[in-house]
Amino acid sequence: MTLQDLQNALEANPGRFPRFVLPDGNYIPAHAHVTEVGHVVRNFIDCGGLTGKEEKILLQTHVGNDTNHRLRSDRFAKILRLGSRVIPSADLDVHVEYDCCVVAQYSIAEARPDGEHLNLILRRGRTQCRARERRESETAAGCCATLAACC
Repeated sequence: MTLQDLQNALEANPGRFPRFVLPDGNYIPAHAHVTEVGHVVRNFIDCGGLTGKEEKILLQTHVGNDTNHRLRSDRFAKILRLGSRVIPSADLDVHVEYDCCVVAQYSIAEARPDGEHLNLILRRGRTQCRARERRESETAAGCCATLAACC
């Protein structure tokens, strides 16, 4: 889900309480605060020698001791608007960072109204081997022609 998609969903549901739904069906506690809106750039080189770049929006959540805290959609939308000072494009995908026992990041797959809540369905990320993906999409002759195509 892009930042623009999330902003639209929040603004369309101003009285609802956003609820982050983890991939296993559990929830990030309802009193979690969104403490940061960030723009993350990752420059990398893969094992096949090709360079790449990824950009995303990262929302940091924090579960504190204030259990009476409930973030409504209209307030969440306002926090995202504040983030526009550091975010170059609303077309970037949004990820949520959550510290359950380790710090984990999840992309937001969709927003779904559910009674008083706006469920933000989180999707688990996966590691990947880009060189292998390239190799599998090329013919066997093309893959083995250069070492840069295979790790």
